[in-house]
Amino acid sequence: MEVRQSCSAREFARMDTAALRADFLMDGLFLPGQIVMTYSHVDRIITGSAVAVDKPLQLSTAAELRADFFLQRREMGIINIGGDGTVVADGNSYRMKKYECLYLGRGTKDIVFSSDSAAAPAQFYFNSCPAHASYPSVLMTLDKATPVKLGSDSECNKRTIYKYIHPQGTASCQLVLGVTILEDGSVWNTMPAHTHERRMEVYLYFDIPENQMVFHLMGAPEETRHLVVRDRQAVISPSWSIHSGVGTKNYSFVWGMCGENQDFSDMDAVAPGRMR
Repeated sequence: MEVRQSCSAREFARMDTAALRADFLMDGLFLPGQIVMTYSHVDRIITGSAVAVDKPLQLSTAAELRADFFLQRREMGIINIGGDGTVVADGNSYRMKKYECLYLGRGTKDIVFSSDSAAAPAQFYFNSCPAHASYPSVLMTLDKATPVKLGSDSECNKRTIYKYIHPQGTASCQLVLGVTILEDGSVWNTMPAHTHERRMEVYLYFDIPENQMVFHLMGAPEETRHLVVRDRQAVISPSWSIHSGVGTKNYSFVWGMCGENQDFSDMDAVAPGRMR
């Protein structure tokens, strides 16, 4: 498991492109036959992926956690962005299609990922954060999510937000998780921008066609930077940073949040005039 240190806004302002990518961009996810994980000191979130091809993959604890099993003191949200597959958690089998979400509560011991087809394997993406309480494990399909339609053609930002793990949906200790899908011809997300001091966020960008890209905007509103992001790359966004993006074509992304407040509308809006 890779470990990433925290970074302040002051350090961020002095970083070049290579340093920004090394601290905030997560590449090399979704490797066939492997579980890949990054532990961030920002709210102790773990971002990971599992791609089972010819055999199932079991999630083991990591030395960094000093735990008897992975979710001994944690909870987890899993979203499949690939082919059909199954997650078996403590003997309970959850079949998952693309865009579907599984919440696993604190105390879940045995977690195994598998794919229906080696030619089109499931691509399981997960966020895990510390939990002080246990909640029931729940599978949510796309039609059971809470869809919110935002944007317009004129602003090139028509999108549907599917909220899975949140106070009015699947209950959790502190994790909030969902998917945003942009419509054809729309390229902007989360603009006007915002921050939320009470929680951090991780973006996983996917469904980006080959030779296309997303420019992920981040940083303090008065001193922004950008990362060029390709398909199935993820970005760590600290609480002091805006998090917005514009693509060369429409795309999708998973957003995962953890911290002090789960309220989805708990945002500090950034007036466009503040942006630099």
